Amino acid sequence: MSGYHGKFVWYELMTTDTKAAETFYRSVIGWGAQDTGMPDMSYTLMTVGAIPVAGLMAVPQRALDAGARPSWTGYVAVDDVDARAAQAKQDGGAIHHPPDDIPGVGRFAVIADPQGASLCLFKSNVEPGQSPTPGTPGTAGWRELYATDREAGFAFYAKLFGWTKAEHVDMGPMGIYQLFAAGGETIGGMMTKPPAVPRSSWTYYFNVDAVDAAAARVQAAGGQVLNGPHQVPGGSWIVQCCDPQGAMFSLVAPRR
Repeated sequence: MSGYHGKFVWYELMTTDTKAAETFYRSVIGWGAQDTGMPDMSYTLMTVGAIPVAGLMAVPQRALDAGARPSWTGYVAVDDVDARAAQAKQDGGAIHHPPDDIPGVGRFAVIADPQGASLCLFKSNVEPGQSPTPGTPGTAGWRELYATDREAGFAFYAKLFGWTKAEHVDMGPMGIYQLFAAGGETIGGMMTKPPAVPRSSWTYYFNVDAVDAAAARVQAAGGQVLNGPHQVPGGSWIVQCCDPQGAMFSLVAPRR
């Protein structure tokens, strides 16, 4: 996995109603679903064709009791989960779940950056399988950080993952939208969040064929369209949404 260090490799939804969420995302994004048959928990793989691209599980009761709500989380590949988790904490972040093994899969930890946005560190112990072609509907097309302080947020992740700055977009009163790259590939953007956004967080954009039809599917399936559709630099169209259980997600398409 050394060549994957700093790249997003998995996306996971933790929700309060797994069956309803599965039905919603199958309708909206077109994913297939496959139960893993794990003996001690229910974990569903969301697939593009036969290829898993995301996972779905119930929010543990202890997390609900602590105030957790349905949300998407990204997994970033690292060279050493234990060392990178310790580094994140040393640099002002937090460890929400200490390094732990997923039998037959790999090792992971859940961290938060110093501004409170969380994601997972991951190192696989199996060879990477086949991946869909980038841009294929159902795959992740973009990752976005709303930070309390964009520059401080970038500095934290640059040190932890080796991310580098790509181009940036001046959005006027909304500030700078900074694109970032992993291994030379531009994979996402970050900005200082508007005052109306309550906390620093990550959001993930999934590819669809056409954004208007996808937005209509969101609403028809009981979700909400919060922002958009609108066009972004480069020509793509995006829409930001909330699923029926309250998890935020976004969609990106090459056309309306």
